[in-house]
Amino acid sequence: MELYYTYYQSPIGLLKIGGSDHYISELTFVDNTDQVTHGEPGVSEVMHQCTEELIEFFNGKRRVFDIPVYQQGTEFQQRVWSELINIPFGKTISYLDLSRRLGDPKAIRAVAATNGRNNIAIIVPCHRVIGSNKALVGYAGGLWRKKWLLEHELKVAYGVQTLF
Repeated sequence: MELYYTYYQSPIGLLKIGGSDHYISELTFVDNTDQVTHGEPGVSEVMHQCTEELIEFFNGKRRVFDIPVYQQGTEFQQRVWSELINIPFGKTISYLDLSRRLGDPKAIRAVAATNGRNNIAIIVPCHRVIGSNKALVGYAGGLWRKKWLLEHELKVAYGVQTLF
């Protein structure tokens, strides 16, 4: 299967979009130009749709992504990532709440680790998971991006200007 990549300059930095003709498998932040893939990029129709949906999201016109996604992982990881997609736009839950949704409150560390392994930022909204004390904790893209994304969603959903 042919894999492609492209880049999108978002309001919170450069995003690398990777995928195939059928799904998106990567949406990651690029903070260092050494992370930019060299060679021949390609853009499938799915990747073009992903870019359009991201533009709509950042413009406050999209709350749910329709783009198909796929990332390799264990059955447990797949369950966690599926549950992330079910967190509503503009809402947050704690890692403990997420582990409870999966039926095992003691799995909180495994849930947190899986959340950190999410390779499809924003679309699989791991930024919506916060600490039990409502603190911003852990985000591969940096806590400033997590804060920005949560504040953006609150502003779009409820007209709220700040969260943290």
